[in-house]
Amino acid sequence: MAHWIGVKRVVAAELEAVAALGERVTVPGIVASLPLLYFGPGMQVSSRSSSTASDAHLQASRDALDAHVRDIVSWHFDPATGCPFWLEFASTLGWDPRREIRAFADLRRLGSFQDEWLRGGPVRRWVPRGLGDHPVYVFETGGTTGTPKTRIACTDFRTDYELFSATLPDEYFPRGSNWLMLGPSGPRRLRLSVEHLAQFRGGGICFCVDLDPRWVIKLIKKGWSEHLQAYKDHVIDQAVTILQSGHDIRCMFTTPKLLEALALRLESMGTTIRKMGVTGIFSGGTEFTPQWNRFAHEELLDGAYMTPTYGNTLMGLAASAPSGPHNGYKISYYPPQPRAVIEVVDFDDENKVVDYGQTGRVKLTTLTREFFMPGFLERDEGEREPAYERYPWDGVSGVRPYRAFASSTTIGVY
Repeated sequence: MAHWIGVKRVVAAELEAVAALGERVTVPGIVASLPLLYFGPGMQVSSRSSSTASDAHLQASRDALDAHVRDIVSWHFDPATGCPFWLEFASTLGWDPRREIRAFADLRRLGSFQDEWLRGGPVRRWVPRGLGDHPVYVFETGGTTGTPKTRIACTDFRTDYELFSATLPDEYFPRGSNWLMLGPSGPRRLRLSVEHLAQFRGGGICFCVDLDPRWVIKLIKKGWSEHLQAYKDHVIDQAVTILQSGHDIRCMFTTPKLLEALALRLESMGTTIRKMGVTGIFSGGTEFTPQWNRFAHEELLDGAYMTPTYGNTLMGLAASAPSGPHNGYKISYYPPQPRAVIEVVDFDDENKVVDYGQTGRVKLTTLTREFFMPGFLERDEGEREPAYERYPWDGVSGVRPYRAFASSTTIGVY
């Protein structure tokens, strides 16, 4: 395995491993194809799938995912390029993952990735030696109580959003447009990611609000409803000020709860999101149900385009298949495979993928040269979805808090 040869070449190696037929995506210094013809591990062609790919191409796609797994495992378990955590982990196995992990299914031999591994330091145990002295970001997730989980990154957050950019229609997300990031700030990757998305799409400028979701959850848990409303008003005040300040905002990220609060505030002012100039919105959160999706389109958007997303610091960003009256506003999400793979697994057996349409827990595997996370059980559940024409690999719909944790999960701004 070669030593560090520059972040662009590392990303290029990953994208070359996933290049297939499809739309072309430009990453700085790199041109690759957005992976459009890849199927997930062990995925069967279902009568519900809209894929028209040939059997030979489907097999080639499965082979390509397995090849990507081999490349990532070789990188993270090589003493020259791996991170201290995985190198120490390998020393306890009694076998060499570089030799014995040959396909996605083989990752099960590593066991489940534990939530607690990401809590506390030293955070540099996660930095691959192959990244050399390249600047490292650290992003947090959770942390309302106790120590938050942390993930290191160099360019992953940029790459994820550059790939996502190719899914946004220019008609509603005009290139060069300015953006509003109406979401959490602080030690999260979301703000930097949306800011980079605006810059990547033709040099747009991103305006941000100041929002601490941990404080929101503390207010909810304490039952301080008056303080909670005051803080929500404070956040929406910031958004309205930006929209009224002549910055020509055309695009926006926000969460369902904040989108609704903004729309209702603008309605009280005699205007709408669309009339304020916003034409395209991408939004995400566990509150993004088909019922709310329909409500937003019929009552809040006034003709603005909205695309649902499902993502987090550990995975990246899962785009959605089209939803609307044609499918009862159902939302199906598809991960940025092979950089991340979603499985919907049996509640009692995490190694058993449920049938299409059945409910299970979301299991995430992240496969980049910056971050390797095999078999992490998310705090979400949903239904397994078959391939969609543009995203020919497994997806998930009906995402909601995992039932075993639901009673203890507090939904804040998401």
